[in-house]
Amino acid sequence: MTVDLAAGAATLTVELRMLDDGIEPPSYAQPGDAGADLRTTIDFHLDPGERRLVPTGVAVALPLGTVGLIHPRSGLATKHGITVVNTPGTIDAGYRGEIHVCLLNTDQRRGMIFSRGDRIAQLVIQKVEIASFVRVETLPESARGTGGFGSTGGFAAR
Repeated sequence: MTVDLAAGAATLTVELRMLDDGIEPPSYAQPGDAGADLRTTIDFHLDPGERRLVPTGVAVALPLGTVGLIHPRSGLATKHGITVVNTPGTIDAGYRGEIHVCLLNTDQRRGMIFSRGDRIAQLVIQKVEIASFVRVETLPESARGTGGFGSTGGFAAR
């Protein structure tokens, strides 16, 4: 990890391979942003309710101990109902192929047209803990116990 003293923030070096020279590489729109914008390499139309796997022209070599998470862009989500189906999408440190984004149009009335180079999602890179799973006969007690979905009062099972 290197420190960018001018910006006052630590940066992580990530090797990047552009598979399409006509597309801008991932970039942060504003200083301090957590997500770097990913762009589509193709023109396409997303009908209401349709999902599509969209290429970005980007491949990365994430350092061990990190993960790339694909998040929706908030403007596309709030203004047009466009989201990422498997949010967040996961890019493991060992993956070297092209990053694709599975977009979904949740708007029930309007489709959306995307043009090559449009920003479609954000890539957030985070540190992760690698677990060492240990089999046990019983688990320690907790306040929540075995309560599942809605056990804290937010959802009532019917």
